[in-house]
Amino acid sequence: MISLITSKKAQKKVTKNLKALRLEKGFTQKGLSERSGVSYASLRKFEQTGMISLESFFKLAMVLGCLEKLVGATQPDENAFSSIDEVLKKKEEKKPKRGWRK
Repeated sequence: MISLITSKKAQKKVTKNLKALRLEKGFTQKGLSERSGVSYASLRKFEQTGMISLESFFKLAMVLGCLEKLVGATQPDENAFSSIDEVLKKKEEKKPKRGWRK
């Protein structure tokens, strides 16, 4: 699938969105830092550069109330079946447990 947005642009947009959520909820950087367990320095760096560990990102998202959306956004698409034959065929297919591309 071809993406129309670069990873850097996505990173900036997500950073901007989380900062907007923080402000919407009325948290200061210090307040969000204390509630989430993410250091103040890490939060400041994230809002300035977009760089943060995945664990800290999830902690911030949890406090800001968007962790479930993030998890849901990464779920594979479910197929809409148009016939019983497609349902039976899907049951026979095995889901891959390992990648094959380098």
